[in-house]
Amino acid sequence: MIDQLVREWGYLAVAVGAFAEGETVLLAAGYAARVGWLDLWRVLAVAVLAASAGDQFFFWIGRLWGHALLQRIPRLRTQVERVSALLRRRPGGAVVAVRFLYGLRIAGPVLIGAAGVSPLRFAVFNVLGALLWAPLITGLGWGFGHAWEHLSQRLAGVQAGLLALLLVVALASWLGRRLLRRLSGRGRPR
Repeated sequence: MIDQLVREWGYLAVAVGAFAEGETVLLAAGYAARVGWLDLWRVLAVAVLAASAGDQFFFWIGRLWGHALLQRIPRLRTQVERVSALLRRRPGGAVVAVRFLYGLRIAGPVLIGAAGVSPLRFAVFNVLGALLWAPLITGLGWGFGHAWEHLSQRLAGVQAGLLALLLVVALASWLGRRLLRRLSGRGRPR
């Protein structure tokens, strides 16, 4: 049931997720690719294209209406100095970096557009950032899937032993509390 849903809608979910924030969807897509529900190369291609398109969209919003947005959205104004500092040091690196900085995935391109970075420079470094970001995040999801499979296989052999140990600990704890209650009850005057 879930696997069929992921097979049918997974790439669309990757596209929508990568267009906006994307990390959670891409982690899940990496896992889905690991278990065979999605094709890894298609996930990467969709993620790179959608993430690049999303950041281009937000860049142009910043380029066209950024200053008005800064006046209307106080939360966006708080990020201006952070992005400006990055832009002063390395404009191209800032375009790549905002993709990886929490809270700047959408605000970053808007602020970069408002700062007047050239559209060509932004486009080149935006695609470069997406080419780095998509395999990294997808790879983390893939790695999680691998680790989960490995852990599941190792635990399958010891599940009965762990269950028995858990029951022994629970029984010992229950008996210990009963014993303590009885012992503490005898020392009290009645």
